[in-house]
Amino acid sequence: MKDSFAKTAESLRQSFKGYLRSLNRWLLNTPERALLEAYQAAQKIKSIEDEHFDYKKISPQSGKYTENVMSYWQVYLNKNLTIIKIRLAEFQLSRGIINISNSVLLEKLKVIDEVVERYAIKDEIINNSPLESTSQIITNNRNVIKRQPKSSNINNIDVKPPTQINGVIPGSIGRTIHKIQEDFAPQTEEEFLRNYRISKSRTIIALRFLVILIIVPLLTQFLSKEFLVNPILQRVRGDNITQIFINSDMEKEALHELHNFQQSLRFEYLLNQAPPLSSELTQEKIKDKAVEISEEFRLKSNSNLGNVFADLISLFSFGIIIALSKREIVILKSFMDTIVYGLSDSAKAFLIILFTDIFVGFHSPDGWEVLLAGLAEHLGLPASRNVIFFFIATFPVILNTIFKYWIFRYLSRLSPSALATLKEMDE
Repeated sequence: MKDSFAKTAESLRQSFKGYLRSLNRWLLNTPERALLEAYQAAQKIKSIEDEHFDYKKISPQSGKYTENVMSYWQVYLNKNLTIIKIRLAEFQLSRGIINISNSVLLEKLKVIDEVVERYAIKDEIINNSPLESTSQIITNNRNVIKRQPKSSNINNIDVKPPTQINGVIPGSIGRTIHKIQEDFAPQTEEEFLRNYRISKSRTIIALRFLVILIIVPLLTQFLSKEFLVNPILQRVRGDNITQIFINSDMEKEALHELHNFQQSLRFEYLLNQAPPLSSELTQEKIKDKAVEISEEFRLKSNSNLGNVFADLISLFSFGIIIALSKREIVILKSFMDTIVYGLSDSAKAFLIILFTDIFVGFHSPDGWEVLLAGLAEHLGLPASRNVIFFFIATFPVILNTIFKYWIFRYLSRLSPSALATLKEMDE
């Protein structure tokens, strides 16, 4: 068994060395590779401009194409601009680690910068979108409220007759006529399709970014643990029998398992289901079981230590995604605001009660205890009941205070009807 384990460890070391060599080559080539892909994307855009738009930027004003054709070119343009953005970020990040410099790279950067400068207005999907986000609407409403006169100055306001306020025709009829005129305007359909395309694009970007935020850290944690952290820990810790357990709880669990094995041997003998064993044979079986348990808990200890380092690497990858995705974060926030503020008052009150009962409700301590015990086991830490109970006695209380302050401070102004529904459902 030891020979096979040694062969397996040696093969893992060899594969890990090969993986490190290939990873080193990949890292050294990262700046040139990233810049080359960005340069190729810029060249594709320039070729389309030269062939189809008379050496001008890709836009409806530069070429006389139908709406469907322009939509095709727009998708092609957005795809290559996204490649340029991602690869330039990768180039800048790796450039800070690996110092390279030559005239060819400078020429490629010059071509890329020319393309990027021509399409700098692509950020209008966020800044100038006709679909104003809910947060902007709320801010405008707050500014209107602030500009309203104080109650002490109400007597100084000249109240105009209704005819002067609304004119000869009532305001509702005027608004209806204006709405009908807007519906029959020539540009209404084009404006509707434009708004629809922008809304669809924002939704796709938000959902894709949300999936990336979930998948990439999980995948990074798994791959880094399996191919980087575990082989290093296996080599460092080796077969040292003094480093089997990393906390007292694991040692108690192993001793309890060995004790149960001894009792099962005695139980089988007493029920005449097993022949009588000599003391030497019994000790041999117990020793084999102890070796098996020690090997099992050594692997478990390595796995727990690997979880710590792999989680840190995963957290680092999550931070890189956040740092390089400011535009996507704004779109995701707008998307979430649209969903949340689009819910009915009953749905808002239901979700608030659901989350508060889960995290700060009557049955929440049991859930927090299970969650903290699982986290301690994942990281290889002893599950101290004093620490867990102290956390449960403080954190949910703080969380409950934050919830109540948010409800009192913001919900009462953003959605008074939702607050009234929440109070009725609570009672």
